[in-house]
Amino acid sequence: MSSFRFIHAADLHLGSPFQGLSLKDADVAAVFVEASRKAFSVLVGKAIEVGVDFFVIAGDVYDGDWKDNKIGLFFNREMARLERAGIPVYLLRGNHDAASVITKTITLPANVHEFPTAKPGSFQLKGIRVALHGQGFADRSANDNLALAYPPPETGWFNIGVLHTSLTGREPHAPYAPCSIEDLRSRGYDYWALGHVHEYEEVAVDPPIIFPGNIQGRSIRERGAKGAILVSVVDGRVTHERLIVDEARFAQMDLAVTREDDQPAILRRVEEGARTVLMGAEGRPVALRVRIAGETPLYREIVANRQQWRDEVQAACHRAGGDIWLEKLELRLETQGRTADASPGIALDLDRLLREHCDPRAVEDETEKLIADIAARLPAGLGAAKLPLEEGTAALIEEARQLLLARGERLG
Repeated sequence: MSSFRFIHAADLHLGSPFQGLSLKDADVAAVFVEASRKAFSVLVGKAIEVGVDFFVIAGDVYDGDWKDNKIGLFFNREMARLERAGIPVYLLRGNHDAASVITKTITLPANVHEFPTAKPGSFQLKGIRVALHGQGFADRSANDNLALAYPPPETGWFNIGVLHTSLTGREPHAPYAPCSIEDLRSRGYDYWALGHVHEYEEVAVDPPIIFPGNIQGRSIRERGAKGAILVSVVDGRVTHERLIVDEARFAQMDLAVTREDDQPAILRRVEEGARTVLMGAEGRPVALRVRIAGETPLYREIVANRQQWRDEVQAACHRAGGDIWLEKLELRLETQGRTADASPGIALDLDRLLREHCDPRAVEDETEKLIADIAARLPAGLGAAKLPLEEGTAALIEEARQLLLARGERLG
């Protein structure tokens, strides 16, 4: 009976700067930066503990070019741990660490084998009759269907395809190395180790086509447990399980308020919700986004005193546990009878005026121009992200509208 095990990981993004957190709280950002490295060290430790036969990394080892060699030295250290344990590593470059992106180098141990970027290449583990096929990215953008050029399978061997791809599309990920499930099946391989998509997804069962997701969440859009896949093969039969290794998490709490909720009641519910989030994180530090929505007579006070409310919500989180930080307070509130009590001729109905005299398309265009101008002024490329201010245009406009209405009511 032949059997072997391997780890399938992807999207390590070592060196990710956690820019959004850095702008809000450098200390919290430092916790998450360290979490990325710890997560990978934990994963390497699990590989050694289990005694896997080999280790696959399907792209984006690094988050981009290095400022210095520290991140390269860290990766080298972890690869050396695997070398001492007799575990070979097979990796390819993704869009974040394409050959044209990473300019610095550190010589890696002899157990590390990198797939070529000019065309597909293969590696063989003759002792267990496993063949791995893959092609890395030469440039940051790979628009061709790379999978169709992968070689035929080795007859009588267990064949693994390694590919960094968005398949037919996985928002919000860029459409790189596009291909279909049928394109992958056409190669006749026994397992496809994919990378690029940061959520765990078992795309297909026959053969297994799997995104392991990234090993550490990097923003509020990457919530929940993160890790890699432990694959076991016995006489050609494939089973797999997730290895959860993330060391810190992002989470979101949606709180619907009612007309009866006063400030203490709202904060008690925040505290209760934060306690539940911490229980689910199982001891990991948490960056929490709190969304408060609903109709409330406290509308004017909350919107006009946003920073004070943010501090109160943060304090409620701290009462739930020490390792939880408020990533953002998001308000989606409506006032109770905002215009019903306005005296005709005395108080302006700002909401009606805004609806009647502000062209939504023109406001959105002007807002986008302002965002672009602000993003261009951010230091060290902080504005390079798709959403440099972390919110879409519509959300920012709505926030500004709420603030204007609250101030108008206070003046009225």
